[in-house]
Amino acid sequence: MKNSYKEKKFWKPQGYCKQPNIDIRKIHQGIIRVKVEGHWDNYQVQKLPDTFFKWSINERLKMLKRIKSSEALSLAGSHNGIVATCGGLRYDTQFSINCAVKGMGFLPKKDKLENVLGLLKSTINDDFIKKLAILENLYNCADEIFDQTKQVSLELYSTPDFETHTFINQMTDPRVAIVFLDIPSFEIKAIAQLIHPNDPTLSQYERSIVDFVNTVHDYFHSRSPRQSITVVYHVVEVFDNTPGKARGQRISPPLA
Repeated sequence: MKNSYKEKKFWKPQGYCKQPNIDIRKIHQGIIRVKVEGHWDNYQVQKLPDTFFKWSINERLKMLKRIKSSEALSLAGSHNGIVATCGGLRYDTQFSINCAVKGMGFLPKKDKLENVLGLLKSTINDDFIKKLAILENLYNCADEIFDQTKQVSLELYSTPDFETHTFINQMTDPRVAIVFLDIPSFEIKAIAQLIHPNDPTLSQYERSIVDFVNTVHDYFHSRSPRQSITVVYHVVEVFDNTPGKARGQRISPPLA
């Protein structure tokens, strides 16, 4: 089979990746430009609907309560997003479509990011129960703290020597769909922005995003040997996939 993905130049000689097909210079206007198959299109960023936001935060609070009570955790809920991507071939498959479960979370608003990051860094070595209480307090103030136009995750495994299929697809076509297994069930259509921690062209805000997402991962899972590529999923559309109720109806932006 043709080793097609190795022909794509996703990596700079200095060892970091750079998306060639996404332009976020108008993100302050809520616009992201994406290039697919040689053509640029504009996408309007949307706010997550209240139904999704409240469900997601409540599920995260329930998860923390289960952990404190030493109860078994469910794979359903708002943490595990099933990310569908398409567009690139890896050497070991004839299919460009791919699905992968990714740990998802919220990003603080731009004006809250440094304060929340400082809080996590200053308490990362504290007792685990205390750290759970800090996370609980953040979720209890979710409306004030978190940016409702984004979800964030990490691309933990991709390096110049190994690339996941999700990484290849997002570098080829950053348009993705994310499904959350639960009742109610939601689907997010989003633009995936990949931010490599070693990219020397990052803005201070982008560096803080990378630092925050890696820190909150380590806050829960213990320290990693290196910072990983951060993925910001900019929300474009949201669907309610709840069986029998909505069955895949778009809820953001609202249908005319």
